[in-house]
Amino acid sequence: MVDGSPNSGRPIPNTFLGAFFEEINHAGAGGLWAELVSNRGFEAGRGSGSPSSIYPWRVIGNESLISVSTDLTSCFERNKMALRMEVLCNGPKSCPPAGVGVSNPGYWGMNIEKGKKYKLVMYVKVKASGPVDLQVSLTGSIAYIIYVLGSVMTDNNILKWIKLEGILESKATNHNSNLQITTTTRAILWLDQVSLMPLDTYKGHGFRMDLFKMVADLKPKFLRFPGGCFVEGYYLKNGFQWKNTIGAWEQRPGHYGDVWKYWTDDGFGFFEMLQLAEDLGALPIWVFNNGTVGGEEVNMSALSPFIQDALDGIEFAKGSPSSKWGSVRASMGHPEPFDFRFVAVGNENCFPHHEVHYQGNHSLIYFYFKFYDAIKRAYPEIRIISNCDGSKTPLNHPADLFDFHIYPNNSMEMFSKYSVFDKTSRSGPKVFVSEYAVVKDDAKNGTLLAALAEAAFLIGLERNSDIVHMVCYAPLFINKNGRYSWIPDAIAFNSHESYGTPSYWVQQLFSESSGAIYLNSTLQTSSNSIVASAIGYRSSQDSKTYLRVKVVNFGSEIEKLRITINGLSSNVQQSRSTKTVLTSSNKMDENSFSQPNKVVPRKSALENASNNMVVSISPYSVTSFDLLVV
Repeated sequence: MVDGSPNSGRPIPNTFLGAFFEEINHAGAGGLWAELVSNRGFEAGRGSGSPSSIYPWRVIGNESLISVSTDLTSCFERNKMALRMEVLCNGPKSCPPAGVGVSNPGYWGMNIEKGKKYKLVMYVKVKASGPVDLQVSLTGSIAYIIYVLGSVMTDNNILKWIKLEGILESKATNHNSNLQITTTTRAILWLDQVSLMPLDTYKGHGFRMDLFKMVADLKPKFLRFPGGCFVEGYYLKNGFQWKNTIGAWEQRPGHYGDVWKYWTDDGFGFFEMLQLAEDLGALPIWVFNNGTVGGEEVNMSALSPFIQDALDGIEFAKGSPSSKWGSVRASMGHPEPFDFRFVAVGNENCFPHHEVHYQGNHSLIYFYFKFYDAIKRAYPEIRIISNCDGSKTPLNHPADLFDFHIYPNNSMEMFSKYSVFDKTSRSGPKVFVSEYAVVKDDAKNGTLLAALAEAAFLIGLERNSDIVHMVCYAPLFINKNGRYSWIPDAIAFNSHESYGTPSYWVQQLFSESSGAIYLNSTLQTSSNSIVASAIGYRSSQDSKTYLRVKVVNFGSEIEKLRITINGLSSNVQQSRSTKTVLTSSNKMDENSFSQPNKVVPRKSALENASNNMVVSISPYSVTSFDLLVV
């Protein structure tokens, strides 16, 4: 029974449903960030305890024709590594007709599509007795597309770096292409910062269109970034250092993410993440390093630079264009401050699985107070998120919100957590459920069963939305061709395809909850497998007012349910009232590239829509009844 009277219920926070981006599973470069060249600066491996590696670049030509190595001769002070190619042919031994050089496969294959254009940028230095012909081509098993960049001239044998740019237009489609840079001229050439970006990114901001749209379709009201454990690193030197990720991309040193075990060039940096949030219409939530990580913490006397770094980051995001760091943002093309309201002090430092954490560690509580006081003093309007869980025991430190992470190993445990905040104190900080998902056997790569348990959990969060103000799933992305560290994920992709897991589609069913009215309702059933809620919302599609009843059936039997709505000033309109069902023939069904729509919501007209109706709820399903009321 639902009370639909005008004064019934209470508002759900407008920030209720959001998204969380972390550089995990190669989610950024080669994924949402549309850069096609992997290891474009030849820096990969530095910081991992290994020397720099050219991987995944490959040499074209045998060792009698070309010698390839790396050296520290780049013109970029913050990333000195460059690729050195000594071409040995076109002397006593002739070069092959196609030349010798290097090839880059991108992130497990470059997606090159017919008629589309791609911007090439690369830096070249040449030692030769005359002009050197460089050929840049996109090659693959299906198509051979070539772009002749032209002759590179030497200046009286004075070595200097030059920037070469060009637009490559594809004459065919190949989802597994390679970028090749070759020559038939005897010379020594150095290459650095080789980039290939499609021109058709979202607003030209560098975001891959299909992946951006999938996130946008969730209608996220906030974007948490850049992690997660990626923020910290296992060691501090490998944490995300935002100042190294801004400015010209060629000048960014990149870093080794030692938690997820791969190199990132940080082309998708702090500025780009702020831009992504703005493009999504979402509020940015920056998680910054607070001097503590998985394996170490800074000495208390060395904390001040971390505090200043956090203050500088806030100034970069929201400071005036005349401020020190606001002027840097303005120089990157965004003079207006971003709509920046939240920061999170660290990640999971309170959690028992970390080797250092706040519980019982007086130095870390001291750390938190230092950050809290400094930020509130400089920016009293900024809302600060503690990474300690206050759901059962009140926090022993001030905060505007607190983090709650949950990754149950089985779906029944997640299903039972719909009541986890029923007894949380309403007098303390609000709740930010910033990471949740079912993992392990019940979830596999993203099953219907896991998604249904998460839907029940989200219904519980709606019910407790007077205290739960934000929620986002984790992780967001996975490159299925890559070496990934975490499953399941909301969105899977390869070089040219993408699909949502059932968990992604559950989030879409809750996308209208942000800013809606949570309606008072009672559920009368003898089944312990049914969870339900009701909201009133104005549709983002037709601007009309609807009442939405969501029902999760976590059991194996069809359930009959009577929905009675009282207090409406008019009757439910049968026209435009719909039923949307997420289910499948097997509760362990998953989506895949071959069957991307195996488990997706199916929408149909609700023929018996009325103020009093009996409905059937399919086994292992979540159903949304959207009833037009105005």
